Amino acid sequence: MSDGQNLVTEDVTVVEGDVATISCRVKNSDDSVIQLLNPNRQTIYFRDFRPLKDSRFQLVNFSNSELRVSLTNVSISDEGRYFCQLYTDPPQEIYTTITVLVPPRNLVIDIQKEIAVEGEEIELNCTAMASRPATTIRWFKGNKELTGKSEVEQWSDMYTVTSQLLLKVGREDDGVPVICLVDHPAVKDLQTQRYLEVMYKPQVRVSQNYPVQGLTREGEPLELTCAAFGKPQPTDMRWLRVDDEMPQHVVVSGSNLLISNLNKTDNGTYRCEASNAVGKSHADYMLFVYDTTATTEPAVHDSRAGEEGAIRSVDHAVVGGVVAVVVFAMLCLLIILGRYFARHKGTYFTHEAKGADDAADADTAIINAEGGQNNSEEKKEYFI
Repeated sequence: MSDGQNLVTEDVTVVEGDVATISCRVKNSDDSVIQLLNPNRQTIYFRDFRPLKDSRFQLVNFSNSELRVSLTNVSISDEGRYFCQLYTDPPQEIYTTITVLVPPRNLVIDIQKEIAVEGEEIELNCTAMASRPATTIRWFKGNKELTGKSEVEQWSDMYTVTSQLLLKVGREDDGVPVICLVDHPAVKDLQTQRYLEVMYKPQVRVSQNYPVQGLTREGEPLELTCAAFGKPQPTDMRWLRVDDEMPQHVVVSGSNLLISNLNKTDNGTYRCEASNAVGKSHADYMLFVYDTTATTEPAVHDSRAGEEGAIRSVDHAVVGGVVAVVVFAMLCLLIILGRYFARHKGTYFTHEAKGADDAADADTAIINAEGGQNNSEEKKEYFI
């Protein structure tokens, strides 16, 4: 936009095919003539008269202070500068610029492989053709935005944008839409999408039908069921015993395994395998058969339950051993203390009767003993 002394106008941005409105306004009207010219400086309107034969231009408002004109079905050829003129002395002129936006003509996603296998990296390309200005392409997988790499090609006044997306697919992507969305000032919410189709090997799960809860005991039955899901659906399913032959009394019927009378020889790992065109998968069930008198239920019904019982037994044995050592040590200490006190008490009595052993008779012994006590007292006094 250019500034005239007494004229006001604004630039116009319009989407191709829409209506553009040009307004030439006078700030301080003095009844001077207003006219509007096209980019080739041809007069579109002189006051309220239209010399130009293009009927797409229509008068919206005319007064001493404004000339407002509409242009319908705008095309790229209409883009450029339009001039507002005011016939004063000297004449005044101002221009407004019409910018035409062109939305993408088409939005297409091309996918490298219609059907992918989990773990593969596939290439997707989204193309937005013939837009103006160049469009911005954004990628989404579900609700998560991804990053692509775009290239822009210009043809005359139009731009074609192609965005490439490299995507490593997994089984969780099967059936998920990949969306190509356009950011462009001429259009809102323009997007297209393709749904991913991903093949993946089976997912296998083994469940225990009987016993529903509790231990697997000798003499009781065991029934297992194998469920497998994949794309395509698994066509081959089989039971086997890991690192050993399947017991002869085991009955396998389709996805079910039945042991009608459990015994200790049935202990081991039982595997269900399933396969399809993509690959093979398996799930294991670890069986531990308990005695009929067993009452403690393991946290996990597999071979580890026996190991946990052994660990608990070892813990009790260690505690018992520690207690026995402590008791033995205390007994030894009591014996030693008893012998010590007994020895000191005997020595005291011996000194108390010192001198009586050499006496000829009892009276002499008593006299000698008393004398010994006196001597002892004298010695005590001497030392004091």
